[in-house]
Amino acid sequence: MPLVITSKDAHILIRRCDMNQVISIDGRRPTSSDDGVQTFASEDDRRRLTPTALKAFVRIAQAWQLDNQESAALLGVSASTWDRIKAGRWEGTLSQDQLTRTSAVVGVYKGLKLLFADGMAERWPRLPNKNPLFNGRSAVEAMIEGGILMMVDVRRHVDAMRGGL
Repeated sequence: MPLVITSKDAHILIRRCDMNQVISIDGRRPTSSDDGVQTFASEDDRRRLTPTALKAFVRIAQAWQLDNQESAALLGVSASTWDRIKAGRWEGTLSQDQLTRTSAVVGVYKGLKLLFADGMAERWPRLPNKNPLFNGRSAVEAMIEGGILMMVDVRRHVDAMRGGL
């Protein structure tokens, strides 16, 4: 099942690393660094983006067939928190770190969907990879082990593979 997100907040989340400036559809400028990139520093922005980010992350975890431990590790939450998120019973706000992780994962997902026309977009994150960035690990394993920095590197790698760098 393809990931379909219609919220204007999702557009901001997905495009976060692709644009120098981001303005939401309703004209509000999100809290950002001096270069206009969304930083997720504002509590109001995090509260507004959390529901859409979690919806996207849960759908991607399903598409990539992540288990609970992998999903929790990629999002940066405990297994019990992930269980509540997945069941729709978590009412918290994602941290700046967690929204950055989600943004990277959404970017990887989007890039893979643009790169591959078949089911490879869902399989690629779990396949062992000989690229030096991965050192024989899958993208999922590398992102879990390497944290946010590796998640952003994987995002950049996927963007480079599709000629978007």
